[in-house]
Amino acid sequence: MGLYEQIRDVAKVRGYSVNRLEQELGFARSSINKFNKNAPSADKLQKIAETLGVTVDYLMTGNTRDDSEHYYANEETREIAQEIFENPDLRSLFHAAKDLSPERLKAHIDFMQSLKQQEEKHNDEGC
Repeated sequence: MGLYEQIRDVAKVRGYSVNRLEQELGFARSSINKFNKNAPSADKLQKIAETLGVTVDYLMTGNTRDDSEHYYANEETREIAQEIFENPDLRSLFHAAKDLSPERLKAHIDFMQSLKQQEEKHNDEGC
């Protein structure tokens, strides 16, 4: 399987089309389609990997790391991070420090949700 196919398949699992991924990352249309012929920059691969919640190595090889090499050392924190990644309103928290405790990560989530609710209330009031 080529790089394009790997990215396409991971994107699909994460709820993205290749076109949506390109738009979200600010890439030219159909640029990912050309990755099998023209190798992308390391920066582009890193942006794609971060957006899809995988490693660059996984994009390149399809191989996962063993459990001892997870980005988040604490399993509960890792699960919370996955929830954040899957929620577009909370995705900005996805890049939180990997050594945060589950309690600190939950506190950050609560704070972001509170801000979002305040913003929505503010917008509903027409202010």
